[in-house]
Amino acid sequence: MQTKTYAGIPEEFGKLETSKIVLIPVPYDGTSTWQKGADKGPEAFLDASENMELYDIETETEVYKQGVYLANAVTENSSPEAMVEAVHQITKSYIRKNKFVTIFGGEHSISIGTIRAFSEMFTSLTVLQLDAHADLRKEYEGSSCNHACAVYEASQTTNLIQVGIRSMDSIETTVMDKDKTYFAHDMAMDDTWTHSAIDQMTDNVFITIDLDAFDPSILPSTGTPEPGGLLWYETLDFLRQVFEEKNVVGFDIVELCPNKNERSSDFLAAKLYYKMLSYKFKNADIEDDFQSDFEVPKTKNNNSKYNEDDEY
Repeated sequence: MQTKTYAGIPEEFGKLETSKIVLIPVPYDGTSTWQKGADKGPEAFLDASENMELYDIETETEVYKQGVYLANAVTENSSPEAMVEAVHQITKSYIRKNKFVTIFGGEHSISIGTIRAFSEMFTSLTVLQLDAHADLRKEYEGSSCNHACAVYEASQTTNLIQVGIRSMDSIETTVMDKDKTYFAHDMAMDDTWTHSAIDQMTDNVFITIDLDAFDPSILPSTGTPEPGGLLWYETLDFLRQVFEEKNVVGFDIVELCPNKNERSSDFLAAKLYYKMLSYKFKNADIEDDFQSDFEVPKTKNNNSKYNEDDEY
């Protein structure tokens, strides 16, 4: 990845020591089972971001001025387990630096590591998953670190709320909490689902968005597109409410599978990322310090080669 700063912003807004936001790219596609190419997602997302207007009309803000540090990409790919551990430790290291940490994948298995990091650092965590697929298998193709297992661990360790689900295996019904699952076919008939979902969230929320949550009519470039997905404004309306009513502690976006003949999906992903930052910081003065409100774990793992606790 050749990009020096996120979205080509001036270097003064891209320094780690002064940035409130950290963006970690994870170009990984080791376990996907249909269309390959999610490892090219971060590069396509960053390229689209450089061609995006940086004034957000809705919030009347330029959130990049809060500072967005583009971290080195996580390139560990020796095994799915090693990748998850690398993402886990590097994500946690930036949370410890009191940053608003965001991650762009890569396939959805990277979220096992991101969710693990956030659940260790924030109490009573809700994981809000926007996705076409349940991703609740305990193990798939010999590994628990498969894209089909992306939120199984979250279902056991956090308050998992699933939105937009429209494809799953019968075995996943034995794990799924249907009271906290919002199926696409039900959402299409009842627009009160947004209030119900938010009511079930705890104060601290981590958002994981698989881009196949969107309908293929507006985002076709993903590894496993499913008909009947979310549209742009209904998604933004829901996310805006979540950011307003809850403490969103971080988020990841995954499964952009770029197609050189279809660049609108790259741009949607870029706009979605920027919109979410704009919602998070719309009431924050640039001069104000950011407080992530994480809690230092009682035990600290110093044995991983992926720890990045270096000072600025």
